[in-house]
Amino acid sequence: MRFRSLTPAVVMCGAAFISPFVSIAYAATTATTPDASVTYPSHSIKLIVPYGTGGGSDILARQISARLLQRWSQAVVVDNRAGASGNIGTEAVVHAAADGYTLLLQNSTMVVNPAVNGKLNYDPEKDLTPIMLLGLTPIALVSSEASKIHTLKELVDYSKANPKALSYASCGIGTPQHFVMELIKQKTQVAATHIGYKGCAPALVDVLGGQVQLAVLSANLAAPHIKSGKLNGVGVSTAVRYTLMPQLASFEEQGLKPLDFSIWYALMGPAKMPADVVRKIFLEVQKILAEPAVIEHLVGAGIEPMHGNGEDLAKLIKTDLLRYAQLAKSAHIKAD
Repeated sequence: MRFRSLTPAVVMCGAAFISPFVSIAYAATTATTPDASVTYPSHSIKLIVPYGTGGGSDILARQISARLLQRWSQAVVVDNRAGASGNIGTEAVVHAAADGYTLLLQNSTMVVNPAVNGKLNYDPEKDLTPIMLLGLTPIALVSSEASKIHTLKELVDYSKANPKALSYASCGIGTPQHFVMELIKQKTQVAATHIGYKGCAPALVDVLGGQVQLAVLSANLAAPHIKSGKLNGVGVSTAVRYTLMPQLASFEEQGLKPLDFSIWYALMGPAKMPADVVRKIFLEVQKILAEPAVIEHLVGAGIEPMHGNGEDLAKLIKTDLLRYAQLAKSAHIKAD
């Protein structure tokens, strides 16, 4: 899946150009309630975030909800329903009325879950309406300061000379970070034992302290420590360099082609939402993501805004479900 970063309205995703307009083909796949958008919204909207507060999904939700209130004079209530790797909150949206008054701010954990845990209680492709892509955060591979590993070549050379010496921390078994490192191992033959942590924060603490030589983390968490010299940046998972760390080479630049993985964020709703309501939401949120203050806030939090429409999101979900399933099988990644 190819991401091309960020101008506020353009990104590349696979072979598809992410347009700022909802396509006719996509609109035709949604339910058609005539003129539903004329009165929408007539009362408050619930925006479910299926994770805890403070993460990328929550940050995006609160930026969007505050500005939709200003635009529509209707409250958009952020409802954090964490649990079961995002499945609890997602299922609540799946079973809600498809009228646009219950929305979901999901991330790419949704497409990783089936690969790791097997069949879900809902179908990510059939049971939700994809409204738009909102942003992405790349994944970074870092090494402890003492390791002296600064590039992918140095990592490969070290692994060859010390085939049983390396271990790496991830944000947990079956997380996108875990998948990225296993793909790097497959492509380079690097030998490194996986240590799955319960979140990125404890993994970061241990690589900073030198308890592990390597960690694969959300790039926004790693960025300040790479800048301060407390961690060595080995590479970033996008095809182009990351806004917060333009000095850090991507893995593709270092010879791993293709290797373009990111944590993406998306706005969705229950299946069969009215097409005109979907379009109204898309156009309003598109304007919000173009506001300089919003861009500044999101980039400061490590999120690169995107403006992909529902059709682009549907294609991305389909592609990622397949590639994570294939990688889980080849790398033998399973839930505990």
